[in-house]
Amino acid sequence: MSIAIVDDNPVNLMVIEKILKSAGYEHFIKMESAIELLALLNAESDGQPKVSIDLILLDMMMPEMDGLEACRRIQKQESLRDIPIIIVTAVGDSNLLADVLEAGAIDYIMKPINKVELIARIRVALRLKFEKDWHKENEARIRSELDLAKQVQSSVLSLPIHRDELSISASYHPSFELAGDLYSWYRLDDHRYGIILLDMMGHGISSSLVCMFISSVMQDTITRFVAPEMVIAELNRYMSQLNKKNSSVSYYFTAIYLVIDTHNKTIEYVNAGHPPALLFERDKPPVQLNKGSFAVGFFEQMDIQKGVLSYDNEIELFLFTDGLLEALEEDGLDEIEKLTDGLKACSGQDLAYIVDKLLPLEIRDQQEDDICMVMVHAR
Repeated sequence: MSIAIVDDNPVNLMVIEKILKSAGYEHFIKMESAIELLALLNAESDGQPKVSIDLILLDMMMPEMDGLEACRRIQKQESLRDIPIIIVTAVGDSNLLADVLEAGAIDYIMKPINKVELIARIRVALRLKFEKDWHKENEARIRSELDLAKQVQSSVLSLPIHRDELSISASYHPSFELAGDLYSWYRLDDHRYGIILLDMMGHGISSSLVCMFISSVMQDTITRFVAPEMVIAELNRYMSQLNKKNSSVSYYFTAIYLVIDTHNKTIEYVNAGHPPALLFERDKPPVQLNKGSFAVGFFEQMDIQKGVLSYDNEIELFLFTDGLLEALEEDGLDEIEKLTDGLKACSGQDLAYIVDKLLPLEIRDQQEDDICMVMVHAR
């Protein structure tokens, strides 16, 4: 523990030093002015302190700069705000003491100094400093682990596909928390592809872990069952097993899963409580893919209806999560209609251009939910 003692009176410095030594404190720095203290802390340059300080005992009345102004300057630097400051003063003016506390000091002690009182206040201040430091270190560790978890999440997302007959790409803008959106696609045979986009309930670590669990079984489920109604039913079975193990919280996710056949020009899909995908085909009105079931994980047994569509010309198909619709919210306007009009206006453009047009960067940065869009372009 390192304690800084700041007082322009050498006698006061000597008295406080003896009190600290008698209580077992050996590491302290004595200074005769607040300016000397600020220089030691690098408080005027926002640099790192020249030495580590755990507590400051600061005299109130000093020439050049008083304790009140020193507190204010220390509080301006984020790296110094957690250092506890105890004001040592002979002034008993309650208004002045209130100003000192408001400026950033956590406590004060009156002169002449009472040894027992000073040591008690020092111990309380150092205990608070220890707790603050522990919380900061713990938060830094959690942030580091969350960043690693985000990297792991990103690593399981499918890479774009660009083939003569089909292109699949995604635009993903996760919120500041661990994401709950997940997309994947798999080549089933020479002309069929399974594509899924899901949105897990909630945010944070628990939702992310459930999302990663589903990701771990996704490929086997899709390549083994293929058919949309069977894939959704199998994923629901996994979610039901998970929910049985933890009856206090029931997890669920919305999803849209489809199989596109580029040879027969068909799309089979199930929409499990998800925002409807939008299909655009030349010379035809847009089609919403909204047929399916409840969200996955709500009930053990699901009544699943499969939707089947066919196309003759080149198509663009857009899957998206509700974070996109929330970002498009505007009083008096239907978000799906607004999105449909925006996508029609961007026909033929790549996905990056479309997302920039629909949601400028300043809007995406303010969004609290994950924003994800998948674009399927079949020729």
